[in-house]
Order: sequence, then C-alpha cells, then structure tokens
Amino acid sequence: MKTVENKTVLVTGGAMGLGKLFATRAAEEKAAAVVLWDINEEALKATAAELEAAGGTIHTYKVDVSSADSIAEAAKSVRENVGTVDVLFNNAGIVRGNKYFWETENRKDIEQTVAINSLGPMYVALEFLPGMIASGAESRVVNIASSAGLVANPRMAVYAASKWAAVGWSDSVRLELEQAGHDHIRITTVCPTYINTGMFDGTKKIFLTPVLEQEAVVNDTWTEMIKGGPFLILPWTSRLNKFLGGVLPVRLRDAFLSGVGVYSSMEDFKGHDKK
Repeated sequence: MKTVENKTVLVTGGAMGLGKLFATRAAEEKAAAVVLWDINEEALKATAAELEAAGGTIHTYKVDVSSADSIAEAAKSVRENVGTVDVLFNNAGIVRGNKYFWETENRKDIEQTVAINSLGPMYVALEFLPGMIASGAESRVVNIASSAGLVANPRMAVYAASKWAAVGWSDSVRLELEQAGHDHIRITTVCPTYINTGMFDGTKKIFLTPVLEQEAVVNDTWTEMIKGGPFLILPWTSRLNKFLGGVLPVRLRDAFLSGVGVYSSMEDFKGHDKK
C-alpha cells in the first residue's frame, strides 16, 4: 500500500489526540471516507467540521467502545451507510493509575480499562475483519497498544495488563491471517511509551526516554502501517527494555528498570481529568 487514497478509514477515539491526527492524515491523502468513532459527541462534531472544511468526506458515530452492543450497532451502520472498512485504527484507550493495585477504590476503573483497552479492539476488529477478508482489497489494521504491554510497571498494573492482552491478541491475529493466506491484510501493533497527549500528565522522566511528540508517533505509525510492518516500538529505549526483560534474570531486570526510572515513572501521575 502506498497511500490510503480512495480507501475507507475508521479511527476509534478519532475526535482528539492521536485519533484526530490519524483522521487528518487520512483526509489529506484523499481517503474515500474517514469514519470517526468517539464517545465525546461535542469533540466529534468539531473535528468533523474541521476536516470537512479541508475537503474530507467524514462520517461520525458516537460510540462507547467499552460496550460490545454499542460497537456492534455502530459497525452495522458503517457497513450499511459507508461500506467496507479498508483501514482500521484501534486507537481509543484510557489509563487509570498512580496507586498500588490493592488500593483500588473504584472497581469500575478495572472493568473500564480492560473493556476499552483490551476487549474494545477485539470487538471492533471482529466487526470489520470479515469484510476485509471478503473484499480481497489491500487492507490494514493498526492496534495502538503501549510499551506498558511489554514491560511490567508498578502503579499501573491494570493498564499494563490491558495492554499486554492487546499486544498478545494483536500479534496473534496477525499470525492467523498469515496462516490462513489472507496476505492482503496486514496488522501493525504499535507500542509507544508516554506521549504528550495529556493522557500521561505527571509521569516522571525515564532515563534517555523522552515524552514522545504526538506528531512523531503518528508519522512513524503511518509509515509502518503503509508498508504493513508487524510491530512498532517507540522509542529505542523501549526496544532495549523489552530485550533486556527477555534475557536478564528477573532481579537484574528489575534493578535495571528501577535504576533508569521505569518503575517510578507513575508515582506522580495525574493524567486527564475524568469526565
């Protein structure tokens, strides 16, 4: 794939942050249609108006990706009113953290984190993969996971668990598609560290690991998606941490990750205000 021109692109969490940037890039490349899913209806309208003013063909759906029923209802409408999705960005996500697991006060946070970060991408892909397979057209699925899905981290146990699930599922489906001979569909699993979206406000600096710029993450993800690459881990220190986590004895791994600041990075986490 060289471009998404004349393709139908769907972005979950598409009204703000990375999702809005992915949608903007799709519109700039003259996608046939850009479908935005988000739970924030006001932000959806604003983003759609902005992209339509720039010449994009935009379809918006208020969708709660923590709900399988909401996903199924919106997906049916997309198939009926827009058509087959060619490029899917599973981008929606939330984070709750800063406390030790046993100090969790609201158990709903556990359910929401797993529902949005783990189950949501699965249910969304389940709605659109059959159409991609049947179409035979060059297609892409991009699953935005996290470096937290590669390395354990204190004070974000549930978030890490949700992203470990997302990583394992995403790469397994990639292999399933290859085994089944559906080579026209490529899945890319993206694992960035902290990004300056506001989602991780208050996190402490990790040695040699900058807070990533949204635009840089989108550019690197887009490049990897276009070529159909299987994995993108950002930045290089996250790739190093993953490697060391696989070869070092656990205590040495823990000493290293603690020493560079990974294990203390969530101590002062604030994040977005809950809405």
